[in-house]
Amino acid sequence: MKHEDILSTLTLEEKASLLSGKNFWESMDYPEKGIPSMFLSDGPHGIRKQAAAADQLGLNPSLPATCFPTAVSLANSWNTELLHTVGVALGEEAVKLHVNMLLGPGINMKRNPRCGRSFEYFSEDPYLAGKLSANLIDGIQSNGISACVKHWCGNNQEERRINSDSVIDERALREIYTTAFEIAIKEGKPLSLMSSYNMVNGTYTNENEHLNLDILRKEFGYEGLIVTDWGGEADRIAGLKADNALEMPGNNGDTDREIVRAVNAGTLDVKYVDEAADQVIDIAIKTSKVFENYQEPVGEIDGQKVTGLNCYPEVRDAHHLIAKAASDETMVLLKNEGGILPLKAEDKVAVIGDFANAPRYQGAGSSQVNCTQLDNFTDLKDKYKFDFVGYAQGYDRYGKKNGKLTKEAMALAGNADIIVYFMGLDEVTESEGLDRVDLNIHHNQIELLEALRGLGKKIVVVLSGGSVVDLTWDTNCDALLNGALSGQAGCNSVLDILNGDVNPSGKTSETYCIKLEDVPSNENFAGAYDVCIKYKESIFIGYRYFEKAGVAVKYPFGFGLSYTTFEYSDLVVTDKGVKVTVKNTGSVAGKEVVELYVGLKDSKIFRPVKELKGFKKTKLLQPGEEEVVEIVFDDKSFRYWNVKTNKWEVEAGTYDIYVASSIVDVRAQGTLAVAGTTEEFPYDAEKAAKYFSGNVTGVTDEEFKEVYGGEWINHNMVFYKKNRVIMTRDSLFCDLVFAKRWVGRLVGKLLRFIVNWGNKHNKKLANMIVMGPYQFPMRAVSRMMNMSMVQADALMSIFNGHFWKGLVTFCKGDPESPKYPKDNHYMKVEKKK
Repeated sequence: MKHEDILSTLTLEEKASLLSGKNFWESMDYPEKGIPSMFLSDGPHGIRKQAAAADQLGLNPSLPATCFPTAVSLANSWNTELLHTVGVALGEEAVKLHVNMLLGPGINMKRNPRCGRSFEYFSEDPYLAGKLSANLIDGIQSNGISACVKHWCGNNQEERRINSDSVIDERALREIYTTAFEIAIKEGKPLSLMSSYNMVNGTYTNENEHLNLDILRKEFGYEGLIVTDWGGEADRIAGLKADNALEMPGNNGDTDREIVRAVNAGTLDVKYVDEAADQVIDIAIKTSKVFENYQEPVGEIDGQKVTGLNCYPEVRDAHHLIAKAASDETMVLLKNEGGILPLKAEDKVAVIGDFANAPRYQGAGSSQVNCTQLDNFTDLKDKYKFDFVGYAQGYDRYGKKNGKLTKEAMALAGNADIIVYFMGLDEVTESEGLDRVDLNIHHNQIELLEALRGLGKKIVVVLSGGSVVDLTWDTNCDALLNGALSGQAGCNSVLDILNGDVNPSGKTSETYCIKLEDVPSNENFAGAYDVCIKYKESIFIGYRYFEKAGVAVKYPFGFGLSYTTFEYSDLVVTDKGVKVTVKNTGSVAGKEVVELYVGLKDSKIFRPVKELKGFKKTKLLQPGEEEVVEIVFDDKSFRYWNVKTNKWEVEAGTYDIYVASSIVDVRAQGTLAVAGTTEEFPYDAEKAAKYFSGNVTGVTDEEFKEVYGGEWINHNMVFYKKNRVIMTRDSLFCDLVFAKRWVGRLVGKLLRFIVNWGNKHNKKLANMIVMGPYQFPMRAVSRMMNMSMVQADALMSIFNGHFWKGLVTFCKGDPESPKYPKDNHYMKVEKKK
């Protein structure tokens, strides 16, 4: 251990107290013993440090900070150097705002486009997500603070995220769901990692020794701190044994006392406490060095009160420029018929759509940033290089029909030659804590698009949103620019691309399917009462499935148009990697993303046609300029996880090497003979026929067992009689409608009524309730509300029918708590029964 000198001065109680938060955002400290406190803050794409005491939902305003493009946008840049630059800026802001640990990036795989938190994750491909996140992490930590990569692992939905079980076969777990973490850890070296809420294969991730000890510690060589997600501790002792050192948030010492009791009872070896406390002390000391001479900023500039990053105007302004440069490279031009873009000076242009005036630039939930400034399209009139005829809102962004807005838009459009139409997902349709029910944009936006098309005008659509949407309506537009969620400077980038001042160079980091039913995981995704989520598609997510199964898509993985053209030539393939020459053959300067894919025909295992194994973005190439791009092979280029030998293996064969502009646009191709490491292959091709064909829709439980390797635990709710369930610590508040006794059902129906009312009248309120107690189990609510587990158990007693006994226990609390009442006042309630 690194800090035995400090540990030797601490009592067991003090060591245990280091293993949970001092409060909602800070770790416990003992300054007199050389142990500082850490401040932990949300911040995958910007610092969200609360200005006052607040909960995880961010009900109170956070300090102003730069809102950089979200992960969904940054991934579209395919630019590792850009990610590092953004990371450096994020870390610098963390230091300015006195934040030790930045809770990000999130690198979970995009298994299904309905996931409400897709905006916070990079890609459907683990190699792309891993490489980008490693550079972001390295940039953040270059400032002396900690990044906290999350959510480890298999957290691919929001519905029931806190008690669902991701049932994943070992090969898919290794190749798809942990590889991004492996790259991030080995190359980015994060000082901390956050475990996810969910179970993986029957065990909560924070208690999962296979994940945390076998894979994370032994195989990845991870030496940093593992911290729970907020309220995500199910069993504190089991979590500690699985090396989950820090529980957040604080809980008035409830689990600290549990740890002490376990040590004194002999059920927990004190070495686990010492090792965990040593980890917490180590990261607290490391990330506090940068604050040794920290001075609180002067909260006034030119007589005006300022907070957050506004206290540092030079940094604020410089970081806005970084946000702009980043968003320039994240925009993906999906369609440009007739070269309508860039717009010309003589084009008479009408700007229509609420998102032009009130841009959607970030996600909703714990990552929401209070940005230092926000560019919107209608305020940038001075930069327009076209003939602007006016702006109209056009529609209600939340989907309500409004004939007046439609008429205004149609009248304005009649005066224009070209319509720039801003549309997309609103900020309550996709959010942390809930999944989308479909891939649709509100129908009122589609109806207006169709009506505008009926005028015979040229239409340029600018799309906002954090995930894949149904784009079958794109036949009604001539150009389609995907702005995704591009941060506080995003609208400025949109304008520069429309003007032609910036050449779009972004490419899709996920596949745009034609319809939701085409996604193989759609059959086994989040459900209202499904706890056991079977990943029956195994390794076939995203492009891996669509190409193998021959399913047509709307826009493929790695796709993006440019205002110029590129030619690939002189491919050289060696056992070290590939070299290819890329030349700008157009008339406009631009950047190209070169993508390396590897495939093996006639494989003895099931595998995709090809997989991404490398990429590189060129410099800005002037017309006629060329660049020799080199991409090296690494230990992930040819490996697969062999469930029979239980290790990474390489299958011998002649591999196809594809150098491409997208998954479907191969520009150069070669082969490479590779030696194998084993002749033991794990699958029976007949029993796993669907997997060998790639047609993994409609997989039965029996077929999945062949790949999974046996049975799984069914955690779905068991009704002991019609519509009745015994409530436990893991029961969600939304399940109270099925409680054994009327009290629980009453509370459950009240919560459901509030959510339903909110969905009709106040979606933001509904989302906050869903993110909060509605989708949380009793044990997590106790953690988030500083309620003892004794009181949580008392609530369950009340909901299960033991009203007075539960009420008395709830009011008294934990007998070992300092807050436990010493008089007999509450017992009088029991005596009156």
